[in-house]
Amino acid sequence: MFKKIIFIAIALIFILILCYIGLFFISPPLPKETVYGVTFSRPYAQSALGLEWKEVYLAILDELEVKNIRIPIYWNEIEPEQGKFYFEDYDFIFQEAQKRGANIIPVVGQRLPRWPECHEPEWAKSLDRSLKQERIITMLKIVIDRYNGYPNIKMWQVENEPFLPWFGICPKLDKNFLKKEVELARSKSNRPILITESGELSTWYQASRLGDYLGTTLYRKVFEENLKFYWTYPIPKSLYWIRASFNGKPLDKVIVSELQAEPWVKNPPIPTVPLDEQYQTMNLKTFKENSEFAKSTGISEIYLWGAEWWYWLKEKKGDPNIWNEAKTLFRR
Repeated sequence: MFKKIIFIAIALIFILILCYIGLFFISPPLPKETVYGVTFSRPYAQSALGLEWKEVYLAILDELEVKNIRIPIYWNEIEPEQGKFYFEDYDFIFQEAQKRGANIIPVVGQRLPRWPECHEPEWAKSLDRSLKQERIITMLKIVIDRYNGYPNIKMWQVENEPFLPWFGICPKLDKNFLKKEVELARSKSNRPILITESGELSTWYQASRLGDYLGTTLYRKVFEENLKFYWTYPIPKSLYWIRASFNGKPLDKVIVSELQAEPWVKNPPIPTVPLDEQYQTMNLKTFKENSEFAKSTGISEIYLWGAEWWYWLKEKKGDPNIWNEAKTLFRR
């Protein structure tokens, strides 16, 4: 009996391996057109990379001619003092995009793109959970009311990768509160709701049921913190299509919300890391490969991650290659 159990277990493992290998030979249905965009983080451009953020943003709009931009609206920036809101910078971002006919996906909530993921004001850190949630709801109402009138808003993203609890410096996820945030956004706007997930570490089950659109990350080469080495995720292109189908999400309701187009370094911030190390996970060749891989998944809308870094690389390090290559994507 023991030998039979071992034999069956080995046979099942062998079948699973064959099935996994087979995924690499399946090609998802490709869209007629692929739309490219970027995520832009005002504080990342200015504080992390030491750039003049307006200069970077306008270069993205005018030099790259980007027409789709995902904009995180950070709570700690718009409400630095409780009850006192500051919107001048984000007003500029929305107005300049509208002038050029560029679409925006605003990202709202407490957990937004860029480390440390949760961007709460200093005054809110000492609040208990219920009071903090009340303030988040108040903030969401004010933000959505302020910007919902812009005709170039494509959809609202509520929180960022909320079902990835171990990544970032964040409180434990309250699923009921997340649903409340989504319900609020729906009540304040007729735009679709986007919920994002990890493309590497998630089944997409929860996000698929909560949002109208699902956003997935797509990272290829990263630094593994526990094992202390760089490695490439062995994920076949077909797996994105298969997961979407399994969760009842057609591919036209899925976007790549973060395509890796910036280094994943073991000791950030990026400006302190030698270029040779940065190029281990992102260089011109990798940029092209990642763009083609994302396109091959069958997802038609792809937002690249790292436009601020491309500009930094061009202006501060004299390497314009990735910036120039990006132009070819956005001008197609």
